[in-house]
Order: sequence, then structure tokens, then C-alpha cells
Amino acid sequence: MFYRETGQFKTNYVADRAIFPIRQDRWAIFTLAVFAFLIVPLVANDYWIGAILIPFLVFALAALGLNILTGYAGQLSLGAAAFMGVGAYASYNALIRIPGLPLLGAFIIGGIVAAVVGMFFGLPSLRIKGFYLAVTTLAAQFISEWVFTHWGWLYNYDSSGSISTPDMVILGFGIDTSVRRYYLVLVIVAVLALAAKNMMRNKIGRDFMAVRDMDVAAEVIGIPMLKTKMLAFAISSFYLGVAGALFAFAYLRNVEAVSFDLNRSLAILFMIIIGGVGSILGSFIGAAFIVLLPIFMNLAGHAVFGDLVTQETLGVTELMVFGGLIIFFLIVEPHGIARLWQITKEKLRMWPFPH
Repeated sequence: MFYRETGQFKTNYVADRAIFPIRQDRWAIFTLAVFAFLIVPLVANDYWIGAILIPFLVFALAALGLNILTGYAGQLSLGAAAFMGVGAYASYNALIRIPGLPLLGAFIIGGIVAAVVGMFFGLPSLRIKGFYLAVTTLAAQFISEWVFTHWGWLYNYDSSGSISTPDMVILGFGIDTSVRRYYLVLVIVAVLALAAKNMMRNKIGRDFMAVRDMDVAAEVIGIPMLKTKMLAFAISSFYLGVAGALFAFAYLRNVEAVSFDLNRSLAILFMIIIGGVGSILGSFIGAAFIVLLPIFMNLAGHAVFGDLVTQETLGVTELMVFGGLIIFFLIVEPHGIARLWQITKEKLRMWPFPH
């Protein structure tokens, strides 16, 4: 079969510990990179790039951030959108209030501020876990929405209560078209996804998974709970903060507090449940599913029923489908679509003797 590692010998530890040890995986990633960087900008129109691909990448980064905390470290959170909002507002204020600050510097500041806020709301994780920790992070969601609405300094006292992001410029080069915004988001997401992939393979990731699987045993063998849990909240919130900055600057361009409400947090949670909890690939699969499914349902509904179906009906149907899929994956495969893909690859490697 084509997905075999027969004849692929590893003669040193570097090759054995490669991020993609099988040649077929390396070629698949290379092909995907060529498609994303070269083919997509040539064949996709402005609507697909600006309204579908950019939000898909942004939400994939947000889902990746939540997956680091919930999937790898085992800390439940219902406040993902709150940390996205912190990153968006912090990046906006850093850019307009610090003269000469580069755009990427503003994104980094937004991520750092979100990380600090995330660590603050992660402190209860040292005493509580599970459902009670989720309620604590839910408090972060409500507090952040109130702050974004009532602290005029955050939105520069704009009468509309929203922020209009300034023009994006990097090294004198204007990011003023949908293709350029797509490249900006794609590069940042690719770099952070690669960093997360490597992070989960080293000591940090192993500590996260040990705490997730059994925190008492992890503490007994010497893993510091305070450091590990705070680091999980910090890294997760940093990713969410950068995702929020990209959401504001590269996608919406005009952001209100309602852009980071509880529905947004639940949508990100659904992404990792459907895509795969504790999987880098699952974050991208879940984001693609959540972003693309409403579009396909809209097209299919109008194609089958024409003008008989209303947007309200499609919206209700969309929620029903999401709910049904979540129940399905929780029952059939709790680790999501990514796990199904992993099982498929394992069977291909053993073919014609699948186990």
C-alpha cells in the first residue's frame, strides 16, 4: 500500500525524533503548504479568501489555543472568546498608543496581555477542576464582556463602542488586500502551529499530558502543579490572544464586544470536540467543519427547497446539526475526526492485515 514505512531507515536520534518521521507525511505537508501558499491565492476569489479562508485560519488558531489547555493539559475552559477579546483590544491599544510600534509587535503584546489575564483566571485550577473550573473560566467570559463595553479607554472612547483597526503595515508594505491579509494570517498560523506541534513533543507537552491523565500521580513524580497549570493557561491564552488580534485586524476590521461573546467560546469548544481533543490536526479539522458547514447547509437548503426555506430555519437546523454531531462524537469517538483519521492511517500501514 502507498502508506508504508518499509525501507525508511533511521540511523540517528534526530531522524527518529523528526516531527514527521514518515516520508509520506512529509510529502503531504509539503503539498499542503504549496497548495496553501501558491495555489489558493491564484484560484480563490476575494469572497473565499476574505470571508471563508481567513476566518477558518483564525478559528483554527483559536481552537489550537484551547486544545493546548483542554486537550493536552486537561483544564476545562469556557472563556476562549474572552481571551481572544483581550488580545484584540490589547493589540489595538498598543498600536495606537505606542508610537512606531510594528504591527507584529502589537500582536505579540496582545498575546502576552492575554497570557497574563489567562494565568490570573487559571489560578483556581490549583484547587478545583472539571465542571467547577469551567464555571470559573465562564466568569472570565462575563467579566471581559462587561469590561469591553464599559471601559471607554479600551475602545478609545468611540461613540459606537467599537474599535476600528488602523491600516496594517509591515516594513512599509501595506497589508491592504484580501490576499495580503490571507498571507499574513497563514504565516502566523503556520508558525504557531509548528511551534505547538514541537512543544507537545518535548518536556512541556509531556508534563501537560501527565497532569491531564492523573494530576496526583504527576505531582508525586515531581511535576510542579503551579508551574505546569499556569504555563498551560499562559500558552493557551497567548494563542487565543493572537487569534483575537488577527480576528480583529485581518478579518472584521471593526470589532465590538459582542464579537467575543459566549457563543463564540462555545463555537471554539465545539471545534475541538468535533475535530479532536488533544490533536493539532483536530483543531484545523474542527475549524474547517464549523466554518464550512453553515455555508454548505445554506447552499444545499436553497438548492433543494429554493425560496421555501428561510434563513431562520437554516439557522435552527444548523444548531440542531451541531448538537447532533457533538453527541455523536462524544458517544462514538470522543477524540473526534482526527482520531478517525489516525485509525485509518494505522490500518493503511498494516494493510492487508488491518487490526
